[in-house]
Amino acid sequence: MDTTHIYNGPIGLETRHAGPADGEVVILLHGFPECWSTWRHQIPVLAEAGYRVFVPNMRGYGHSSKPADVSDYHVDELIKDVDAIRRYAGVEKIHLVGHDWGAMVAWWYALNKPEQLASLSILNVPHPKVFLGTVRKNPVQMLKSWYVFYFQIPRLPELTLPVNNFFFFRDILKRTSNKGSYSDEDFSELQKHWRIPGAMRAMVNYYRSALRSQPKSPRGDRIKTPTQILWGEHDLALTLEMARDSEKFLDNGSLTTYPDATHWLAHDKPAEVSARLIGHFEANPA
Repeated sequence: MDTTHIYNGPIGLETRHAGPADGEVVILLHGFPECWSTWRHQIPVLAEAGYRVFVPNMRGYGHSSKPADVSDYHVDELIKDVDAIRRYAGVEKIHLVGHDWGAMVAWWYALNKPEQLASLSILNVPHPKVFLGTVRKNPVQMLKSWYVFYFQIPRLPELTLPVNNFFFFRDILKRTSNKGSYSDEDFSELQKHWRIPGAMRAMVNYYRSALRSQPKSPRGDRIKTPTQILWGEHDLALTLEMARDSEKFLDNGSLTTYPDATHWLAHDKPAEVSARLIGHFEANPA
């Protein structure tokens, strides 16, 4: 696996890549509070299967650029990063995979640039309209999303999140994933990323931007791209009902659930996720 920086104008994206140069292009997007290593189990399997895999640290993470303005983390800007990687790869169509915030960006890319997608794979994040509608109407989901509102407070999250060697992050990941899903190697890689100057503010700015300026797709809410939603049922932040409601927005899609998995599905079920991804790619070639 190699690392390069791919540029969207002034925004540099630290990107791992692997696989044959002539393989169909797969882009894997991580979420909060992780980094490229979300996909460490999937990268070698997909590359071995013949896919050309790109795994960025999303803007604000790792050694990717950390622009100062909250507006720079709006999803309309984030999907431009995805398209910069597609252009760098020199292809018209990609297979796009996302988890957590990466999944939200992947949904938005599919709504705005369906012509660039061969397939879409979503892990444990609902369709944007489902998420917003549920948070507004469901007080239980609002309580589960408490951290979104906490992150709106100026400066305080940046000061508290690193306390006790990033205890909040480590505790959340351990408590809400299956036992053993995160290794010491995983935490070591994550902590290196969390310690990078400016990382905390940039990571939190995703949530600040989301509430300050909610996006509207010019093409409506339907997903036309062949889509699979993979969902760990023991997600303490997001309900299974949200996954089922998201399936209703798919013109050509499916929902697969895992009763014994959590929000951190790529860690809990690495082999199953890899197999599902390859099956979806094969059924929908670029």
